[in-house]
Amino acid sequence: MFRRSLLIGLAAIMALSLLAGCGGAAEPAEPETTKTYRVALVISQLGDRSFLDSAARGIEMAKAEFPNIETKIIENQDVGEQQLAARAMAEEGYDLVITVGYGSADWTSEIAQEYPNAHFAIVDSTLLDAEGKELANGTGLTFREDEGSFTVGMAAAMLSKTGKIGYIGGMDVPLLRRFELGYIQGAQYVNPDIEVVSGWVGAFNDPTKGKELALTQYEEGVDIIFAAAGKSGEGVLAASAEKGLYSIGVDSDQCYIQPGHVITSMMKMVDRAVFDTIKALVAGNLEGGTRVYGLKEEAVGMCYLYGIDQEFINNGPEDMAKMLQEEVIPAVKAAAEKIKSGEMCVTDYVEVFPCDKPAQPGGMGQ
Repeated sequence: MFRRSLLIGLAAIMALSLLAGCGGAAEPAEPETTKTYRVALVISQLGDRSFLDSAARGIEMAKAEFPNIETKIIENQDVGEQQLAARAMAEEGYDLVITVGYGSADWTSEIAQEYPNAHFAIVDSTLLDAEGKELANGTGLTFREDEGSFTVGMAAAMLSKTGKIGYIGGMDVPLLRRFELGYIQGAQYVNPDIEVVSGWVGAFNDPTKGKELALTQYEEGVDIIFAAAGKSGEGVLAASAEKGLYSIGVDSDQCYIQPGHVITSMMKMVDRAVFDTIKALVAGNLEGGTRVYGLKEEAVGMCYLYGIDQEFINNGPEDMAKMLQEEVIPAVKAAAEKIKSGEMCVTDYVEVFPCDKPAQPGGMGQ
């Protein structure tokens, strides 16, 4: 009797197993849905092929990397409209709102304090409360433009045949003075007698004025100009091609714009900073405070430090291309390593970053 009951029990178990194998059992529990993060970039008009477009590239990089983010890019040249857009994104529950430019700092800080459950980030500034303290829900993305500009200043001084080089900035503001001073220090590190001529467009979106300023500098004997002027800088690059002379781009790789005339570009990797911020958001460890991107972080400096571009080497004059490869790039890399290690430093115009071992004029040859 016991044996018969056991057989019946085993048969029942086998039947249930077969039913389970055919889908008769309850479905397994669904895995938890991955959170979708919403990110908005509030920015001026894209299409500068420089600073602003770099920020937008960071959004595209993040979209390609993270399947669980939704992004929105809102373009508007009007600052008031940018403020309305940033506030609307926070109101809609966006997890991260990114704004761009030192001029956006005050109003972004104000909105961030109104919406403490959203996180805000800003390129080129910090987010502070009324007492000057960094916001817990605000991340500043700042750069060592002085260090990056130092590297292209070295390149300009080494390749100049007239001993006279130029700098054209978009607006005469402290941030652009940081570019200028770094550039001058890099040039003087190579040649203490180098002459640097500076000019200011007065806008970041006026390539016509940029070209006029550049043509004037070329007429005065300048043979290489560093343009740190956003869209206005395209006029400088165009002038270098028109005069059969040379220029240096900024923020993004711009050598392709005027092949054989743009020697290099001072990379300011805003795309990398934007991507890093979104990556931290998705990982759940995005914090308030300020992140600094310099040579040590491999986020600024001439293209050739990062193997980004070969345009001038392929299309520039043979003698300059050869010198660039054999002398300029090795010298700039050596100086960059000294800056990274702290053996020497670049003086910061706005004095945010201390410098107790400044690069000395003529120091490259010592």
